[in-house]
Amino acid sequence: MCITGSVGKGGVNQRADAKVVQALLNENLYRLNPSSPLAVDGVPGTQTQNVIGEFQRQILNVAQPDCLVSPGGPTLRELGAGVRPGLTADKLQAIMTNASVANASRFLAPLTTLLAANQIDTSLRIAHFLAQIGHESGDLKFTEEIASGEAYEGRADLGNTQPGDGVRFKGRGLIQITGRANYAAFGAARQRDFTTEPNNRLLATDDNLAVDASVWFWTTHGLNALADADNLNSITRRINGGLNGLADRAAHLQRAKCFLL
Repeated sequence: MCITGSVGKGGVNQRADAKVVQALLNENLYRLNPSSPLAVDGVPGTQTQNVIGEFQRQILNVAQPDCLVSPGGPTLRELGAGVRPGLTADKLQAIMTNASVANASRFLAPLTTLLAANQIDTSLRIAHFLAQIGHESGDLKFTEEIASGEAYEGRADLGNTQPGDGVRFKGRGLIQITGRANYAAFGAARQRDFTTEPNNRLLATDDNLAVDASVWFWTTHGLNALADADNLNSITRRINGGLNGLADRAAHLQRAKCFLL
């Protein structure tokens, strides 16, 4: 279920649920008489409630709308039916409910271009990819691991064979690829050098590379096949090495499916 509580007049109105409903309403404005887009801010005030009511009146033919969207209810189902294909900044904000307007807008173009270019091109593949980067990046906030990277020092399994490699090649990108071996492999795939400083930092500071490193990791680790099988646990293990943050990844996935499937 893409919302866990009711949203609107007299609703529970959890912030994450409200952002989902606001984005769904914006997706359906083309079906209503002229109406201004809602801010996807998680605050279901009078304007949001009025648009819910108008949707119920015009689309569901409810004579006395309750201005409320409930989990599993007819209003939510019909809102989902009206969602159009493709990514938008509103959709990103609703899937990644802590994403800022600026970051959703900032990463929209690189995601749209690079997902299509790397065969992450079905609704289910995109949903799983967004769920994982949502968790890993703190909803598009972090493109570099917060920890120093010293914990990776001397990790031969990551290719960290030279002094300072742990810090030099700590997690970067939206999925946060880690280790000299991964940086070198990504560079070889893109015919660029990411092992010489300061080029290694580009995976965090260049928006396109932050996304590109993540789609490279995804495709080279066979994650499209696992996404096709809708296997959240196996995808999480392959990215994380375990099931850390599984509940959060699952919540992201449910919201992504609401907008993409």
